[in-house]
Amino acid sequence: MVEMTATIRNAQGIHCRPSAVIVKAVADYAGRIVVASGRHEVELRSLSDLVLMGIGCGERVRIRVSGPDEGRACQLLVDLFQTNFDFPPRDESVPAGGRARRLAGGCGGTAGSACG
Repeated sequence: MVEMTATIRNAQGIHCRPSAVIVKAVADYAGRIVVASGRHEVELRSLSDLVLMGIGCGERVRIRVSGPDEGRACQLLVDLFQTNFDFPPRDESVPAGGRARRLAGGCGGTAGSACG
């Protein structure tokens, strides 16, 4: 088992998008990965479990990895947790409904309308 600590540098913490990147990076890992922060501890298999930890900027997380090539896997996770993710800012000029349709690949029409 290898254990390392990472400090969150992303200004918005570990929200949905960083969580997705982190979970995807280790999705095929054959061993066990546990992330702990404060009183919360989760096995790193679920995006929602990681998001629900509510890890904010400046917080420290402990990462424990058991399995094949555990040192390399743990270091990869430290690097990811310490990444200052540069996702594009949300366009606040678009109403929430329009933003949701645009993200879902819609054309911005009303619900149930056809897109050509």
